[in-house]
Amino acid sequence: MTSYVSLLLALALGAGTAADALAASAPDHSVSKKAKAAKPAKAAKPAKAKPAAKAAPARPAIDYDGETIDFANWQAVRDFEDDMVARNGFDRAALDDVVKRARFIDSAVQLVKPAPPGKPKNWQAYSSRFIEPIRIGAGVRFWEANAEALARAEATYGVPAEIIVGIIGVETIYGRDTGRFRVVDVLTTLAFAYPEAPNRLDRMAFFRGELGNTLLLARKENIDPFSLLGSFAGAVGMPQFMPGNILKYGVDFDGDGIVDLRGSASDAIGSVANFLVEHGWDRNNTGPAVFPADVAPSQAWQALLGGLDARYQPAELDAAGVATRTALPPGRLYGLVDLQNGADPTEYWVANANFFAITKYNRSYFYAMSVVELGRAVRLARGN
Repeated sequence: MTSYVSLLLALALGAGTAADALAASAPDHSVSKKAKAAKPAKAAKPAKAKPAAKAAPARPAIDYDGETIDFANWQAVRDFEDDMVARNGFDRAALDDVVKRARFIDSAVQLVKPAPPGKPKNWQAYSSRFIEPIRIGAGVRFWEANAEALARAEATYGVPAEIIVGIIGVETIYGRDTGRFRVVDVLTTLAFAYPEAPNRLDRMAFFRGELGNTLLLARKENIDPFSLLGSFAGAVGMPQFMPGNILKYGVDFDGDGIVDLRGSASDAIGSVANFLVEHGWDRNNTGPAVFPADVAPSQAWQALLGGLDARYQPAELDAAGVATRTALPPGRLYGLVDLQNGADPTEYWVANANFFAITKYNRSYFYAMSVVELGRAVRLARGN
């Protein structure tokens, strides 16, 4: 173990000195948000017993054994601390304590590596992981339990309840699997020891920024940063927001004064809707987000594939040999989406701007289509 850690240390020290400076920093917050004073519990009236309080959800156990590494001696880490002190007014001793407690997580390094080449994409296999009875049933229960918040989010932001339900269901099965990694550990690991890759410096800068955002978030909410658990890449809560997105797009939708994406379904619902609106969701486009399509043998339509934006007029799609099975609403832009099925025929769909807003949550046609299909399946299961 000692020789392995020494090798990793040498690699990271060399990489850290060549790394680009931090990405744009978060706004300065010189005063932490004070924790709310706990209110004394009211005594139960003898004539009428109070309903039993709901038990808090069990805190997930950390599911890894990280390695203790002296991050504090890495020049890139010291530069990061200097930046947090200068830009955001952090106490240097407090930052040193965080760095000393952070662990190196090899599983996070392995999980961010790209998949081996050669395996064909398969939409049907991918979607079967999400459009399945357990997730649909959980979605129905989530919708029923949070019908008021979903209706309010739809009215406020113009995002249909089924899309919000689809995202939270795909991300965490409605809070069932929000991740069991300490966010500080995985972000420290990926910020300073990202594996070799063509975009390594960019990715390290991104995770370094998210580590900073984690500390800002913890200070704002007056919580221990090590109490934040999430995915192997540092995403948090029911909707799996990165810490920077919690700060930027998180909404206190239940009105209790804090944004809690781990324990408040209402906050998760409002935050998802807000994120989509900020990334192009058009509330005036109330029809389907996607339309099944057929493509001509000429293959002129291939030039329209790719990208995460709606760019084409219906007439342009028609001229390229793309025919939808129902007429497209006029006056809007669209894009052509291909869903490959391995050795089976590829599915083609025409998508509007709302579909592409979902791809800003996760840059994948498969992901966005799974959100659409899961949300629709849950809605139908509810009898809507």
